[in-house]
Amino acid sequence: MPGNSQRKGAVRRKGKGHTAGSGGRVRRGLEGKGPTPKAEDRPYHAAYRAKRAAGQGKPARSSTPRTGRPGSGPEWVAGRNAVLEAMEAEIPIRAAYVAEGAERDDRLRDILKFTASRGTALLEVTRAELDRLTGGALHQGVALQLPAFEYAHPDDLLAAALDSDHEPLIVALDSITDPRNLGAIVRSAAAFGAHGVLIPERRSAGMTAAAWKTSAGAAAHIPIARATNLNRSLRSYADAGLSLIGLDGRAAMSLSDVPGLGGPLVLVVGSEATGLSRLVREACDSLASIQISKSVDSLNAGVAAGIALYELSRHRVGELD
Repeated sequence: MPGNSQRKGAVRRKGKGHTAGSGGRVRRGLEGKGPTPKAEDRPYHAAYRAKRAAGQGKPARSSTPRTGRPGSGPEWVAGRNAVLEAMEAEIPIRAAYVAEGAERDDRLRDILKFTASRGTALLEVTRAELDRLTGGALHQGVALQLPAFEYAHPDDLLAAALDSDHEPLIVALDSITDPRNLGAIVRSAAAFGAHGVLIPERRSAGMTAAAWKTSAGAAAHIPIARATNLNRSLRSYADAGLSLIGLDGRAAMSLSDVPGLGGPLVLVVGSEATGLSRLVREACDSLASIQISKSVDSLNAGVAAGIALYELSRHRVGELD
């Protein structure tokens, strides 16, 4: 029968000797080799190269931090023109990235000069890594990572306005989804003495690179608060003694005719397409319009806010000093 080495004709094959069991060779292979060296002490690790490059004053070649899905977390500005414009506008920058072997031109040279003069972190990465970080954008070998914007709390914005030497003036935005409109309104608010800007957390533009650029740096000088529930925040402002004036192109009363423009106010601006939402309209004490030619249907939200803030400043003597 098979396997019976005693059967007639069976041949006993000789092996190559005794084989080692797992208790010897495998056990020795599992023995520790000492503590794992730090990343910056391992020559094959990116952190080692970054440490050496930092010591020599060269751009660090790094694997770069993981930031999650493209578009999540801090914003990215990609492309040589966009990056250079962002730096010229003095937009806050977390780090600059340049692809290995990127072709040098005047724009890239200016970008490198900006990073050197302002002490901006400059990291050199592969093109594949820069593609991943920017979500496949046309980066032309260079990109900027912006820090997440730090919004104020609506209650803190109100408290600061009440503690001011001037009558409180806050600009609230309802469904302004264009970041350029947001930036323009922030700039006008700072120019005409507002204490801050309030935006909703949802269905609203945030302080992106486009908004920063349009604000021309004003976003660094005026607090911007973000409310989880805009209507609730507006009602709390009303309870604190501020009058709510909503801009409405269909309102019969002109803004210049609204009483008490020199007192504590919240100017509420809605989107150009839909205007103020129903709940926000109901929360307002007054609805006012800006008189324009009948040949034009409406004003851009950023333009309307600027005109309204100028009109308010005429009734608030000494607040632009």
